[in-house]
Amino acid sequence: MYKLKVRRVGNSLGFTLPAEAAHQLQVREGDAIYLTESPDGFRVTANDPGFEETMAAVDEIMVDYRNALKKLAE
Repeated sequence: MYKLKVRRVGNSLGFTLPAEAAHQLQVREGDAIYLTESPDGFRVTANDPGFEETMAAVDEIMVDYRNALKKLAE
């Protein structure tokens, strides 16, 4: 567990991510991280680097199999 101190950054609030946590999340300066609600509070996650590649592959498959997908959707 990490204890983070909240600070004012302009009109917003921010915190510094410890180097070890950044390493575990595999994030660097300029990367996006996501704060999502969970049943026990909030969760911080990093963007999945393979997501865009996967979606590009799905787009290609959808074009190649457009007719079959239309038939299945009926």
